[in-house]
Amino acid sequence: MDDRIDREYYTSRRSELLQAFDQDVGCWRSTLARRHGDEFANAIVRQSRDEFEALIGEIPYIGGDENHLTENLVESARCLALYRAMKARGKRVEETGRALYEAIEQSNSRPTPPIPPGKRLSPEGLMRRRRERARRSQERRYPEDWVYEFVEGDGRTFDYGNDFTECAVQKFYRGKRADEFLPFFCFLDFPRSKAAGLGLTRTQTLAEGHEKCNHRFKAGRAAEEEWPPRFLRREQET
Repeated sequence: MDDRIDREYYTSRRSELLQAFDQDVGCWRSTLARRHGDEFANAIVRQSRDEFEALIGEIPYIGGDENHLTENLVESARCLALYRAMKARGKRVEETGRALYEAIEQSNSRPTPPIPPGKRLSPEGLMRRRRERARRSQERRYPEDWVYEFVEGDGRTFDYGNDFTECAVQKFYRGKRADEFLPFFCFLDFPRSKAAGLGLTRTQTLAEGHEKCNHRFKAGRAAEEEWPPRFLRREQET
């Protein structure tokens, strides 16, 4: 694809992306207000919005609407904006991580609209789509994208898995000198898994220096971790 079109994928949607940002930050504001007061929370939200708007044109292109992980990368830019705003006001990275974790926990309590019957896939159809997406990632059409393999479930401990060997968020954050924030962003997979009932477990992450992120899912199982993350507990013990 033409480089100019790549760059315009996000910038042409600026108003849409900002509107989505405004819808998402309500939970941020209430979480921050509980810990730091309304004045601080409102200031952080305003600064985060400015940071996010500045980042829109810098989000890597990984296929746009054809890549289901594009929204994950946009979400990483929203969270990066909060991290930058908090850091500028002297807040530690773990404070940003906890605020985001609690915000997702709060949003999880809201009912989500059901998937229309015509758009639902059968369990077999879902697995076929997951396999195909993993296969397509290995073509490496976009250098800044994720690369991963689909892992067949063992019929007992997990339904299916993904082994990520390249991470778009890691590449993006490294370019923005935000490596310290990456493990906290990755940890948000657990409250999201909890909301979706996917039962995520994971023993390795690229963010913590392993060779891959080994996601394993089992429907109905409790998400493996809650706050605080294990990597943070280990740091506190040393």
